[in-house]
Amino acid sequence: MNKKKFRRVLVVLGGTSGERKVSLNSGKACIKALKKKNYIVSTFDPKFKNFNLINKYKIDVIFNALHGKGGEDGVAQSYFEYLKIPYTHSGVISSYNAMNKIISKEIFIKNNISTPKYFVLRKSEFSGTSLKLLLKRKKIKFPAVIKPSNEGSSLGVKISKNFDQLNKYTRQLFKKYNELILEEFIGGQEIQVAIIDDTPIGAIELVPSRSFYDYKAKYSKSAKTKHLMPARLKKENNLKALALAKQAHKALGCKGVSRADFKFFKNKFYLLEINTQPGMTSLSLVPEIASFYGISFSNLVEKILLNASINR
Repeated sequence: MNKKKFRRVLVVLGGTSGERKVSLNSGKACIKALKKKNYIVSTFDPKFKNFNLINKYKIDVIFNALHGKGGEDGVAQSYFEYLKIPYTHSGVISSYNAMNKIISKEIFIKNNISTPKYFVLRKSEFSGTSLKLLLKRKKIKFPAVIKPSNEGSSLGVKISKNFDQLNKYTRQLFKKYNELILEEFIGGQEIQVAIIDDTPIGAIELVPSRSFYDYKAKYSKSAKTKHLMPARLKKENNLKALALAKQAHKALGCKGVSRADFKFFKNKFYLLEINTQPGMTSLSLVPEIASFYGISFSNLVEKILLNASINR
Protein backbone atom coordinates (compact mmCIF):
# COMPACT_ATOMS: atom_id res chain seq x y z
CA MET A 1 0.00 0.00 0.00
CA ASN A 2 1.41 3.38 -0.92
CA LYS A 3 1.63 6.59 1.01
CA LYS A 4 -1.54 8.11 -0.53
CA LYS A 5 -3.67 5.28 0.86
CA PHE A 6 -2.27 5.74 4.38
CA ARG A 7 -3.74 9.03 5.55
CA ARG A 8 -5.55 8.15 8.77
CA VAL A 9 -3.19 6.61 11.31
CA LEU A 10 -4.08 5.07 14.65
CA VAL A 11 -1.12 5.14 17.04
CA VAL A 12 -1.51 2.37 19.62
CA LEU A 13 0.45 3.23 22.76
CA GLY A 14 0.61 2.78 26.54
CA GLY A 15 -0.82 -0.64 27.39
CA THR A 16 -0.45 -2.46 30.69
CA SER A 17 3.12 -3.81 30.65
CA GLY A 18 6.02 -2.71 32.83
CA GLU A 19 7.13 -0.61 29.86
CA ARG A 20 3.96 1.50 29.73
CA LYS A 21 5.81 4.76 30.45
CA VAL A 22 8.35 4.16 27.68
CA SER A 23 5.55 3.25 25.25
CA LEU A 24 3.71 6.49 26.03
CA ASN A 25 6.91 8.45 25.34
CA SER A 26 7.54 6.52 22.11
CA GLY A 27 3.95 7.00 21.00
CA LYS A 28 3.91 10.75 21.70
CA ALA A 29 7.13 11.27 19.73
CA CYS A 30 5.72 9.27 16.79
CA ILE A 31 2.41 11.18 16.87
CA LYS A 32 4.31 14.46 16.63
CA ALA A 33 6.37 13.14 13.70
CA LEU A 34 3.30 11.84 11.83
CA LYS A 35 1.45 15.12 12.28
CA LYS A 36 4.52 16.92 10.94
CA LYS A 37 4.18 14.71 7.84
CA ASN A 38 0.48 15.73 7.58
CA TYR A 39 -1.07 12.42 8.56
CA ILE A 40 -4.41 12.45 10.36
CA VAL A 41 -3.59 10.85 13.70
CA SER A 42 -5.77 9.33 16.41
CA THR A 43 -4.66 7.36 19.46
CA PHE A 44 -5.64 4.15 21.21
CA ASP A 45 -4.51 2.94 24.64
CA PRO A 46 -5.36 -0.73 25.34
CA LYS A 47 -5.14 -0.05 29.07
CA PHE A 48 -8.52 1.67 28.83
CA LYS A 49 -10.18 0.01 25.81
CA ASN A 50 -10.33 -3.50 24.39
CA PHE A 51 -8.42 -4.05 21.14
CA ASN A 52 -11.69 -5.10 19.46
CA LEU A 53 -12.88 -1.49 19.66
CA ILE A 54 -10.24 -0.46 17.12
CA ASN A 55 -12.71 -1.27 14.33
CA LYS A 56 -14.86 1.66 15.53
CA TYR A 57 -12.16 4.03 14.26
CA LYS A 58 -12.03 5.24 10.66
CA ILE A 59 -8.37 4.46 9.96
CA ASP A 60 -6.14 3.18 7.16
CA VAL A 61 -3.24 1.87 9.21
CA ILE A 62 -2.04 1.12 12.76
CA PHE A 63 1.28 2.40 14.06
CA ASN A 64 2.19 0.04 16.90
CA ALA A 65 4.08 1.99 19.57
CA LEU A 66 3.52 -0.55 22.35
CA HIS A 67 6.39 -2.13 24.30
CA GLY A 68 6.49 -5.26 26.43
CA LYS A 69 3.81 -7.81 27.25
CA GLY A 70 0.56 -7.51 25.34
CA GLY A 71 2.05 -5.24 22.69
CA GLU A 72 5.30 -6.86 21.64
CA ASP A 73 4.56 -10.56 22.09
CA GLY A 74 1.99 -11.28 19.37
CA VAL A 75 -1.15 -10.44 21.38
CA ALA A 76 -1.79 -6.98 19.88
CA GLN A 77 -0.67 -8.25 16.48
CA SER A 78 -3.25 -11.06 16.53
CA TYR A 79 -6.02 -8.47 17.00
CA PHE A 80 -4.65 -6.33 14.16
CA GLU A 81 -4.59 -9.39 11.87
CA TYR A 82 -8.12 -10.39 12.92
CA LEU A 83 -9.38 -6.86 12.19
CA LYS A 84 -7.54 -6.93 8.83
CA ILE A 85 -5.98 -3.50 9.36
CA PRO A 86 -2.41 -2.95 8.07
CA TYR A 87 0.02 -2.45 10.98
CA THR A 88 3.69 -1.72 11.56
CA HIS A 89 6.52 -3.83 12.98
CA SER A 90 6.67 -7.63 13.17
CA GLY A 91 3.78 -10.09 12.94
CA VAL A 92 2.20 -12.48 15.44
CA ILE A 93 4.64 -15.41 15.37
CA SER A 94 7.88 -13.42 15.01
CA SER A 95 6.79 -11.07 17.82
CA TYR A 96 6.01 -14.01 20.11
CA ASN A 97 9.28 -15.79 19.27
CA ALA A 98 11.44 -12.69 19.70
CA MET A 99 9.82 -11.79 23.05
CA ASN A 100 10.32 -15.31 24.40
CA LYS A 101 14.05 -15.47 25.09
CA ILE A 102 14.05 -19.28 25.21
CA ILE A 103 12.50 -19.69 21.76
CA SER A 104 14.64 -16.94 20.24
CA LYS A 105 17.82 -18.50 21.65
CA GLU A 106 16.85 -21.86 20.14
CA ILE A 107 16.35 -20.12 16.78
CA PHE A 108 19.74 -18.34 17.06
CA ILE A 109 21.51 -21.64 17.83
CA LYS A 110 19.73 -23.42 14.96
CA ASN A 111 20.97 -20.66 12.63
CA ASN A 112 24.57 -20.82 13.94
CA ILE A 113 24.36 -17.42 15.66
CA SER A 114 26.37 -17.40 18.90
CA THR A 115 24.45 -16.62 22.08
CA PRO A 116 25.50 -16.96 25.75
CA LYS A 117 25.23 -20.45 27.30
CA TYR A 118 21.98 -20.79 29.23
CA PHE A 119 19.40 -22.99 30.86
CA VAL A 120 15.74 -22.58 31.84
CA LEU A 121 14.40 -22.51 35.40
CA ARG A 122 10.74 -23.18 36.17
CA LYS A 123 9.12 -22.21 39.45
CA SER A 124 7.37 -25.59 39.80
CA GLU A 125 10.69 -27.48 39.55
CA PHE A 126 12.99 -25.15 41.44
CA SER A 127 15.29 -26.02 44.32
CA GLY A 128 18.68 -24.70 45.40
CA THR A 129 20.22 -28.15 44.90
CA SER A 130 18.96 -28.49 41.31
CA LEU A 131 20.29 -24.99 40.56
CA LYS A 132 23.79 -25.99 41.71
CA LEU A 133 23.67 -29.15 39.59
CA LEU A 134 22.54 -27.26 36.48
CA LEU A 135 25.31 -24.67 36.85
CA LYS A 136 27.85 -27.47 37.07
CA ARG A 137 26.38 -29.48 34.19
CA LYS A 138 26.14 -26.43 31.87
CA LYS A 139 29.61 -25.23 32.98
CA ILE A 140 28.33 -21.75 33.75
CA LYS A 141 30.59 -19.80 36.08
CA PHE A 142 30.01 -16.56 37.98
CA PRO A 143 29.10 -13.85 37.32
CA ALA A 144 25.82 -15.21 35.92
CA VAL A 145 22.70 -13.48 34.61
CA ILE A 146 19.20 -14.40 35.78
CA LYS A 147 16.14 -12.88 34.09
CA PRO A 148 12.50 -13.48 33.15
CA SER A 149 12.07 -15.43 29.91
CA ASN A 150 9.62 -12.96 28.34
CA GLU A 151 10.16 -9.40 29.54
CA GLY A 152 11.65 -6.48 27.63
CA SER A 153 13.84 -3.46 28.45
CA SER A 154 16.02 -5.46 30.87
CA LEU A 155 13.14 -5.65 33.38
CA GLY A 156 13.95 -8.14 36.12
CA VAL A 157 17.52 -8.75 34.92
CA LYS A 158 19.96 -9.48 37.76
CA ILE A 159 23.69 -10.19 37.67
CA SER A 160 24.87 -12.58 40.39
CA LYS A 161 28.47 -12.65 41.60
CA ASN A 162 28.12 -15.87 43.61
CA PHE A 163 25.70 -18.72 44.31
CA ASP A 164 24.11 -17.16 47.41
CA GLN A 165 23.29 -14.02 45.47
CA LEU A 166 21.93 -16.06 42.55
CA ASN A 167 19.75 -18.15 44.85
CA LYS A 168 18.36 -14.98 46.46
CA TYR A 169 17.63 -13.27 43.11
CA THR A 170 16.04 -16.42 41.70
CA ARG A 171 13.65 -16.73 44.64
CA GLN A 172 12.79 -13.01 44.37
CA LEU A 173 11.99 -13.31 40.65
CA PHE A 174 9.89 -16.44 41.16
CA LYS A 175 7.53 -14.33 43.29
CA LYS A 176 6.52 -12.55 40.05
CA TYR A 177 7.47 -14.92 37.21
CA ASN A 178 6.97 -18.66 36.60
CA GLU A 179 9.84 -19.12 34.16
CA LEU A 180 13.37 -17.70 34.22
CA ILE A 181 16.44 -17.99 32.06
CA LEU A 182 19.92 -18.24 33.51
CA GLU A 183 22.86 -17.49 31.24
CA GLU A 184 26.57 -16.87 31.44
CA PHE A 185 27.60 -13.24 31.73
CA ILE A 186 29.54 -12.04 28.69
CA GLY A 187 31.85 -9.08 29.20
CA GLY A 188 33.16 -6.82 26.46
CA GLN A 189 31.41 -4.17 24.39
CA GLU A 190 27.65 -3.52 24.24
CA ILE A 191 26.85 -3.32 20.51
CA GLN A 192 23.36 -2.72 19.12
CA VAL A 193 22.37 -2.80 15.47
CA ALA A 194 19.35 -1.10 13.90
CA ILE A 195 17.45 -2.70 11.05
CA ILE A 196 15.11 -0.43 9.09
CA ASP A 197 13.00 -1.68 6.17
CA ASP A 198 14.59 -5.12 6.70
CA THR A 199 18.07 -3.64 6.03
CA PRO A 200 20.83 -3.21 8.66
CA ILE A 201 21.65 0.51 8.91
CA GLY A 202 24.44 0.74 11.49
CA ALA A 203 25.84 -0.24 14.88
CA ILE A 204 26.06 1.83 18.06
CA GLU A 205 28.19 1.10 21.14
CA LEU A 206 26.92 1.71 24.66
CA VAL A 207 29.16 2.34 27.63
CA PRO A 208 27.00 2.22 30.78
CA SER A 209 28.26 3.91 33.93
CA ARG A 210 26.12 1.35 35.78
CA SER A 211 27.08 -2.33 36.21
CA PHE A 212 25.28 -3.20 32.97
CA TYR A 213 22.83 -1.74 30.43
CA ASP A 214 19.74 -2.11 32.63
CA TYR A 215 16.34 -0.36 32.53
CA LYS A 216 17.67 2.82 34.18
CA ALA A 217 20.71 2.93 31.88
CA LYS A 218 18.35 2.71 28.89
CA TYR A 219 15.79 5.32 29.86
CA SER A 220 17.28 7.74 32.39
CA LYS A 221 19.57 10.61 31.42
CA SER A 222 20.92 10.59 34.99
CA ALA A 223 22.39 7.11 34.33
CA LYS A 224 24.91 8.83 32.00
CA THR A 225 25.23 5.95 29.53
CA LYS A 226 27.68 6.93 26.77
CA HIS A 227 26.45 6.37 23.22
CA LEU A 228 29.33 5.92 20.75
CA MET A 229 28.30 6.28 17.13
CA PRO A 230 29.68 4.62 15.13
CA ALA A 231 30.67 1.72 17.40
CA ARG A 232 34.39 1.19 18.10
CA LEU A 233 34.75 -1.80 15.81
CA LYS A 234 37.17 -2.64 13.03
CA LYS A 235 35.55 -2.41 9.61
CA GLU A 236 35.27 -6.20 9.19
CA ASN A 237 33.71 -6.59 12.65
CA ASN A 238 31.24 -3.78 12.00
CA LEU A 239 30.15 -5.53 8.79
CA LYS A 240 29.87 -8.81 10.69
CA ALA A 241 27.59 -7.23 13.31
CA LEU A 242 25.32 -5.90 10.54
CA ALA A 243 25.26 -9.27 8.78
CA LEU A 244 24.46 -11.15 12.02
CA ALA A 245 21.64 -8.72 12.85
CA LYS A 246 20.13 -9.22 9.38
CA GLN A 247 20.50 -13.00 9.68
CA ALA A 248 18.72 -13.01 13.07
CA HIS A 249 16.00 -10.60 11.85
CA LYS A 250 15.33 -12.97 8.95
CA ALA A 251 15.57 -16.15 11.07
CA LEU A 252 12.90 -14.83 13.44
CA GLY A 253 10.75 -13.63 10.54
CA CYS A 254 10.80 -10.00 11.71
CA LYS A 255 9.39 -7.23 9.53
CA GLY A 256 10.27 -3.58 9.06
CA VAL A 257 12.29 -2.36 12.01
CA SER A 258 14.15 -4.28 14.71
CA ARG A 259 17.18 -3.89 16.99
CA ALA A 260 19.74 -6.61 17.66
CA ASP A 261 21.56 -6.50 21.02
CA PHE A 262 25.05 -8.01 21.04
CA LYS A 263 28.03 -8.36 23.35
CA PHE A 264 31.39 -8.32 21.55
CA PHE A 265 34.00 -10.17 23.57
CA LYS A 266 37.37 -11.65 22.56
CA ASN A 267 36.67 -10.93 18.90
CA LYS A 268 33.32 -12.74 18.93
CA PHE A 269 29.72 -11.50 18.80
CA TYR A 270 27.13 -12.98 21.16
CA LEU A 271 23.51 -12.15 20.34
CA LEU A 272 21.46 -11.47 23.48
CA GLU A 273 18.12 -10.73 21.87
CA ILE A 274 16.16 -9.13 19.03
CA ASN A 275 13.80 -6.30 19.90
CA THR A 276 10.86 -6.09 17.47
CA GLN A 277 9.39 -2.89 18.96
CA PRO A 278 12.48 -0.72 19.56
CA GLY A 279 11.99 2.45 21.58
CA MET A 280 11.25 5.70 19.77
CA THR A 281 12.10 8.15 22.58
CA SER A 282 14.72 10.91 22.71
CA LEU A 283 17.18 8.41 24.26
CA SER A 284 16.30 5.53 21.92
CA LEU A 285 18.95 3.85 19.83
CA VAL A 286 17.26 3.15 16.49
CA PRO A 287 16.43 6.87 15.95
CA GLU A 288 19.99 7.78 17.01
CA ILE A 289 21.54 5.33 14.54
CA ALA A 290 19.15 6.48 11.79
CA SER A 291 20.01 10.14 12.47
CA PHE A 292 23.74 9.41 12.13
CA TYR A 293 23.06 8.03 8.65
CA GLY A 294 20.98 11.02 7.61
CA ILE A 295 17.46 9.72 8.36
CA SER A 296 15.53 12.30 10.38
CA PHE A 297 13.15 11.15 13.12
CA SER A 298 10.04 12.08 11.13
CA ASN A 299 11.37 10.30 8.03
CA LEU A 300 12.17 7.22 10.15
CA VAL A 301 8.63 7.14 11.56
CA GLU A 302 7.21 7.47 8.05
CA LYS A 303 9.47 4.67 6.76
CA ILE A 304 8.16 2.38 9.53
CA LEU A 305 4.58 3.41 8.71
CA LEU A 306 4.90 2.79 4.96
CA ASN A 307 6.20 -0.72 5.64
CA ALA A 308 2.86 -1.61 7.30
CA SER A 309 0.77 -4.50 5.98
CA ILE A 310 -1.49 -7.38 6.98
CA ASN A 311 -0.22 -10.99 7.18
CA ARG A 312 3.13 -9.97 8.65
